[in-house]
Amino acid sequence: MSLSDWYVLRSKPHKENQVDARLRTAGIQTYYPCLSVKPVNPRCSTTRPYFPGYLFVYADLDLINSGSLQWLPGAVGLLQFGDTLATVPDSFIKQLRQRIEQINQAGGLTYNDLKPGDRVQITGGPFAGYEAIFDTRLGGNERVRVLLEILGRLVNAEIDARDIARLRTN
Repeated sequence: MSLSDWYVLRSKPHKENQVDARLRTAGIQTYYPCLSVKPVNPRCSTTRPYFPGYLFVYADLDLINSGSLQWLPGAVGLLQFGDTLATVPDSFIKQLRQRIEQINQAGGLTYNDLKPGDRVQITGGPFAGYEAIFDTRLGGNERVRVLLEILGRLVNAEIDARDIARLRTN
């Protein structure tokens, strides 16, 4: 009987790939969700972590010393709340894999080529399902400002850039 669970491993900034590669080399199952992106600069990476600074590790901590994960080069340690290690259900990992695959099959994140005035669909967060007008990228492209029509007025909203999709025009 396996006592393995999915744990959340924190990494130092921009060290997710390094940590993932070291764990896989050690024979530890990981899931490092990445999205395809279309950067403005062609020399930039064409992938971006879905959860920057985090990856998932499937392990039996009775067999693998959790301290070895904390002292792994590039790692910060397992995510915990108080003295309890955070675990993630298999169903969440399965749904996350499917969502990442859908995004990547659709061409990845394309918000880098949005221009002010482009119509977008909000796909996540409290405004999910609303249409909006793209205004601008904020702070390193992780967040965007859109204009929402609420009660007949255009209102600014700052949201995660991953939560928008360009509306197709005919």
